[in-house]
Amino acid sequence: MDTKPWRQRVREEEELLEQLRTQVSEAAKRRAAALAEGVAELGTVAAVAKDLGKPWTTIAQAIKKHGPAGTGPDTTT
Repeated sequence: MDTKPWRQRVREEEELLEQLRTQVSEAAKRRAAALAEGVAELGTVAAVAKDLGKPWTTIAQAIKKHGPAGTGPDTTT
């Protein structure tokens, strides 16, 4: 069995981790956009949270952290 040197394996794994971080970041942005669309449709973060069965703070934080600028959630009920 021909194994790669450990330095090469480490580099390859670091590259993979960076690709995964990028994918996670992009997915978080898409999720925030979808959640913001839900807020626009249902009217409030609380309504979206109830519909998804999640705490409203989870929804609000996702939109605030990953959503486009100026799309801060309306947290009123």
